Amino acid sequence: MTNTLKKVGFDDWFQEQLDTTQTEIHEVARVVAVHKNRYVISNGEMDVFAELSGHLFYTADSSTDLPTVGDWVYADFYDEDTHAIIHGVIPRKTLLKRKVAGKLVDLQLIAANIDVAFIIQSADYNFNLRRLERYLVMVNEGGITPVVLLSKCDLVSQSEVDELKKSITEIAPNVRIVAFSSLNGDNIDGVKEALIPCQTYCLLGSSGVGKTTLLNNLLGSEQLRTQSVSKKQNKGKHTTTSRELILLDNGAMLIDTPGMRELGNLSIDAGMDETFSDISALAEQCKFGNCTHTNEKGCAILAAIESGALSKQRYENYLKMKKESAFNELTYFEKRQKDKNFGKLVKATMKNKNR
Repeated sequence: MTNTLKKVGFDDWFQEQLDTTQTEIHEVARVVAVHKNRYVISNGEMDVFAELSGHLFYTADSSTDLPTVGDWVYADFYDEDTHAIIHGVIPRKTLLKRKVAGKLVDLQLIAANIDVAFIIQSADYNFNLRRLERYLVMVNEGGITPVVLLSKCDLVSQSEVDELKKSITEIAPNVRIVAFSSLNGDNIDGVKEALIPCQTYCLLGSSGVGKTTLLNNLLGSEQLRTQSVSKKQNKGKHTTTSRELILLDNGAMLIDTPGMRELGNLSIDAGMDETFSDISALAEQCKFGNCTHTNEKGCAILAAIESGALSKQRYENYLKMKKESAFNELTYFEKRQKDKNFGKLVKATMKNKNR
């Protein structure tokens, strides 16, 4: 392991994942930016534009087999290190993914090998606990440590900030919360203190919560373009349109992601269990093992809702996400089967054509 690779996050875990047959013929690099189908990779010394090898592109069964920002890859550098070809993806430590926006049921990779996800909630009208729960499910499913950043705290009183923090703690008791303001700089140092050298972080949040403004504060300059929030629609305008890993002055790495208006999920059992551990624990206390939690006597979940120990809105959000995930998984499985059958048909047709 070289010091240059360590600088961009390479550690002993990734060293153990390396395939020696690949390292004998290729170099190791990290994907630091993705612009649609174009990549930028870094070997710790320089950033180079890269493209996928034909073999990697055509043998990929799904989008999850292709690189995303944060991935470690096997690559070859050409033309005095001005261009590179990516030949393979090194196994991932963590992976952040979601269902693509819209009606299409497919996976979208957001970023890989993230240590900590900063989930930003703003203290204004954009504050939404149900949306925060969805982010927590996605982050916990990926095996990533969540930290909640409460932005725009200059817009409300300290007592209101305390109430917002209390409401977050009620649904995520073990998650660290950092309240700050990018406008007046209040507690920006608290955010900086959470950034550890050689660790990889990402910023998650809906449009308008202040991700790019925060990143500019952390960079100490207006390097990234920001836009105002639309007061008419109460929605933020998209500023970030691609995913990019940025090396900060203290040696930490931060990925800014596009604002997400939709947070559909696929295969989120582990994330649901961790995010809604209180509901899972209550379900185990029900009188009947096959309790549907709808009208049974002795249902611990219904009793908790009636007593006020469990928020009805939280439970309804839990049921909604479970239902969405089950539907999306079934549809995704059917789609994959169709894709595989089509691939077999194409190969058979090409084989017969070459005879």
